[in-house]
Amino acid sequence: MSKGLDYTAITLVIIGAVNWGLIGFFKLDLVNLIFGNLTWISRLIYALVGLSGLYLLSLYGRVASFGEK
Repeated sequence: MSKGLDYTAITLVIIGAVNWGLIGFFKLDLVNLIFGNLTWISRLIYALVGLSGLYLLSLYGRVASFGEK
């Protein structure tokens, strides 16, 4: 179960990173373009990307403990 959650979180964080790259380089917010300016679905996407980033903070502890085994 954890592996599936890890892959889902990584995928969402990559989507968020690509969106931020588009904003930084081209002033193009892809989520806003597709789903509208802060509609409930775009806010949900932003929230899921943010939660995924926070979840992946735990990856540091898991990788460090994996190296000690």
